[in-house]
Parts: sequence; C-alpha cells; structure tokens
Amino acid sequence: MTIAAYNRRSRVQWVAGLVVVLLLAGVISLFASPSPDGLEYVAAEVGFSGSAAEHVAADGPLADYQVAGVTDDRLSGGLAGVLGTGVVLVLASGLAWVLRRPRPRTAPAPQNAGTL
Repeated sequence: MTIAAYNRRSRVQWVAGLVVVLLLAGVISLFASPSPDGLEYVAAEVGFSGSAAEHVAADGPLADYQVAGVTDDRLSGGLAGVLGTGVVLVLASGLAWVLRRPRPRTAPAPQNAGTL
C-alpha cells in the first residue's frame, strides 16, 4: 500500500468515525432521562439540595444539557450532545497535536548510493 493510499484510507476511517460519534451523540441525547442525575438525587434524599448555589456557567450556552434559544427540549438536548462532543473532540485533538512526538528526521539518501 502506498503512503498516499494509506493516508486516504486513514482519512476516510477518521471521517466515518467522526460521523458515527456525532450521530450517536445526537441520537442518544434525545433519549436522556429528565430525572435528576445521581448527585442531584442523593442531595435531595440527604436534604442538602436547597443549599446549592448556581455556578458561574449556569446561564451558559449549554447549561443543563440544553442549547440556549432552542425551544424543543428533545432537539435542544440532541444539539447539546453533538456540540459537546464536538468541543471535546476539538480540545482532545488540539492537545494530542501539541503533545505529539516529533517525527525523526531522516537524512536524505546520497546521490551516488549503490554505485562504486
């Protein structure tokens, strides 16, 4: 397999994986439970849920797993899943790019290689 074919194949696999991940994030987010998560449930059961204060990002664009400005709850949750997955993908890819190992530089082959 040539390097160009390998690169093309890798790119196709990466794009296919990206499509599958974003599709799953959007579809699975549509079926998220409206019930409180584990921490909220325990806080209510133990009795300290009333002492919780709003955090800094409480009115952010993806607060409470919803997209601000979208009125349909299911669509808003699905969009939040896709956007959140995209943000994590961009941050992880950027971190991987920054921390990647440099490729070893190879010396160019001499012009007279193989001749006496």
